[in-house]
Amino acid sequence: MLLSSQREGQVSRFRGWVTVLVPLLAILFQIYVPLFFRFLSFLEMPLLVVVYLGLMRRNPVSGLFVGAAIGLAQDSFSPNPLGMFGITKTLVGYFAASIGMKLDVDNVLMRFLLAFFFYVFHQAFYWVMERALLSHMSPFDLPGWLGLGILNALVGVALFHFLDKLRVTA
Repeated sequence: MLLSSQREGQVSRFRGWVTVLVPLLAILFQIYVPLFFRFLSFLEMPLLVVVYLGLMRRNPVSGLFVGAAIGLAQDSFSPNPLGMFGITKTLVGYFAASIGMKLDVDNVLMRFLLAFFFYVFHQAFYWVMERALLSHMSPFDLPGWLGLGILNALVGVALFHFLDKLRVTA
């Protein structure tokens, strides 16, 4: 599971249109698809894109900026206060990129586990921020987060496989 010396430091690059279009489509998916298909409202597509881009770029600063940009863009379209998704996705992008430097993230099992972990981390950190910064007393729903984390991880593995076809290995 750890990177071999041959692959260590290998960074994936993406074409310019991919780095703009994929996060934009993920945000639009998050906004519009649940309006027509309520059963898909559990998907956190912008988060999955942040995790993927962070893991593949293997640069914590780059992951931080990707997470911040996608999170703030998602905030601007959501009814939530500006910055809530920005902060959580910034941390997810940073940690995903940091982990991407140490682990073999091309392994399907590792991708599933990381997508699951980062979904639960995102939800838990969002819950903490909601209570601390906004004084909202939302319930701590760990069983619900675990179930939705598994579903998001399954979708994430399929999404990561699709996005692999769009990367250019440097």
